[in-house]
Amino acid sequence: MIHCTMKKVFLTLFAAFIAASSYACTSFLVGKKATTDGSTFISYNADDYGMYGHLIYLPHAKHPKGAMRKIIDGDSNRYLGEIPEVPETYAVQGYINEYQVAVMESTFGGRPELVDPKGVLDYVSLMRIALQRAKTAREAISVMTGLVEKYGYASSGESFSIADKNELWLMEMVGKGPNEKGALWVAVRIPDDCIAAHANQSRIHKFLQYDKKNVIYAKDVISYARKHGYFTGKDADFSFANAFSPADFGAVRFCDARAWSFFNRFVDGMDKYLDYVDGMHIGKAEPFPLYFKPKRLLSRQDIMDGMRDHYEGTPFDVQKDCGMSPGEMPYRPTPLEFTYNGKKYFNERPISTQQTADTYIAQIRGWFPDAVGGILWYGSDDPNMISYTPIYCRNTSVPECFDAPGADGCTFSWKSAFWVCNWVSNMTYPRYNHLFPVVKEVRDGLDKDLSAKQPEVEAKAVGLYKTNPAEAVRYLTDYSAERGAKMLTAWKALGERLIVEFNDMAVKPRKDGQYLRTKEGLPARVQRVGYPDSYRKVIVDQTGDKYLLPAQ
Repeated sequence: MIHCTMKKVFLTLFAAFIAASSYACTSFLVGKKATTDGSTFISYNADDYGMYGHLIYLPHAKHPKGAMRKIIDGDSNRYLGEIPEVPETYAVQGYINEYQVAVMESTFGGRPELVDPKGVLDYVSLMRIALQRAKTAREAISVMTGLVEKYGYASSGESFSIADKNELWLMEMVGKGPNEKGALWVAVRIPDDCIAAHANQSRIHKFLQYDKKNVIYAKDVISYARKHGYFTGKDADFSFANAFSPADFGAVRFCDARAWSFFNRFVDGMDKYLDYVDGMHIGKAEPFPLYFKPKRLLSRQDIMDGMRDHYEGTPFDVQKDCGMSPGEMPYRPTPLEFTYNGKKYFNERPISTQQTADTYIAQIRGWFPDAVGGILWYGSDDPNMISYTPIYCRNTSVPECFDAPGADGCTFSWKSAFWVCNWVSNMTYPRYNHLFPVVKEVRDGLDKDLSAKQPEVEAKAVGLYKTNPAEAVRYLTDYSAERGAKMLTAWKALGERLIVEFNDMAVKPRKDGQYLRTKEGLPARVQRVGYPDSYRKVIVDQTGDKYLLPAQ
C-alpha cells in the first residue's frame, strides 16, 4: 500500500515536472543531398529557464578493466547509479564526437506512467555515452537501446537526432514504467535528400515495419501498446506518437507548430497543415509527415536562420498584436499560459526563445578528415542574439568563454559568453525595435567574417593533416579559441555601445560609426523616439481622449 502510494506521488510530481518543462528544445535534421555543399546538419536549441549554457568537453580516454561509470542525471544532477566502463572512449565536444557522430534531442514527455523511477540511464547520459562509444549513427542507436534494455531508462519520452558521415536518423524512446526494465523505441532513417524536425512532441506516427534497412524498432513496441490499451488496431496502422504521446493542444500548438515553421521555410504547401498545427482540431486534422524534400538546397546560413525563427510571416507571427510590447519584440514573457478574469489564455512559443541556454548546429562532412570535417557551431544564449562559433570535433579543449572558470547559473563573469551574451540580449528584448538592428549588424558581421575565412582555414588544416595530424588539431583548437575570444570581445563592445547609444530610452545620433557632437564637443541632442505607431494606437484605443491635447 505504501509502495503504491509513493508510486502515485512520484508519477504525479513527474507529470507536473513534464508539464512545466517539456515545451523546451527544438532540433532540425538536414540530409547531405538536401544541402548546398553536401554537409549533413542536425541542430539543437537547449531551452530551459535557469540552465547555464556552457560547452562540455570529454577527452579521448582509456579505462582499466573493472572501471565503473557513475551516472548523474543531466537535468537534475541526481545520482542514478553506475554501469561498467568500456576499455576506450572517444572525445566529445558538446554533442559531436571525434568521428563526426552527433546526437541531439528534444523532450516530448509522453505518458507519465511510462517513466521508470528505478531506471539508471537518463537521456543526457545516453547521448554522451553513445558519443563516447560509437563511430556511426547506427552504432549510437545500438549503444543507447542496449544500455536502457540492460539498466533501465530513467527519463520521459525523447526524440533524438542522430547523424554520421553517411546516415541521418530520428529515434524516439519512452520507458516501460516502474514495473518493467527497458524502453520502447523506433528509429527511422531520414532520406539523404530530405529534411526533418522535432520540437517536444513525438513525430513518428506510422512507420514501415518491413523496411529493416531504414527502420529499426524495439521488438515489443506494438505488443506493449496493445497490452496496456494504448493501441487496438492492425499492426500496419500503429502510430508510435498516438500510442505513447497522444496529442493535446500544447503538444501541437507549442511544439509541433515549431517543426511546421521550419518546414514552412523550405517546403511548398505547408498551409494545408495549418488546421493541425493550430491545436484546435485534435483528432480531426492530419499531422504533417516526418520528413519532406525541400524545394531548394539548404545552406548553413539557412539552418542558422531557421534556429532564429519567430513565426515571421505566418498566422502565428508574434509581432502582430500588442503582446509584442512597445518594443515590438518577437518574444512573449512566460509562462505560456496565463489567466485573466477567470479565463485561460496562451502565448505563442516560437523556435527562437529567450530561455535558450545554448544552441548547437552539428555540421558533418565526410569528404574531409574527421578533424576538419566535423564542426559544432555553438553559441551561449538565444540563437537570434548570438554569433555561432566553430568548434572542430577533434579539438583538444573548448574556448575559455564557453566554459569560464568560476561562472555558473548564479555567478556572473565577464569571461563567460553565456553571461555577456545574456547581458546584451536582456538589454535588447524590451527595446527590440531600436536595439536589435545594432545586434543583428554585429552578429551578421561576425558570421560573414567567419564564412569568408573558413575556406582558407580549412585548406591549411587539411594540408597540415596530411603531414602532421596532431599539428592540424592544434591549429584548429587555437582557431576555435581565437574565434570564441573575438566573439566575446565583440559582444562586450556591443553591450557598451547599446548602453551609450540607447541610454534612458532615447537614441544618441551616430554617423560613420561615431557619435555626433556639438562644435563645443558635447554630445549632440538625443532623439526621443517614444512609442512606435503600433503602440500609440493601443494607448489611444484604450484611453480614448484622456491624453488628447486641447486645441490651441
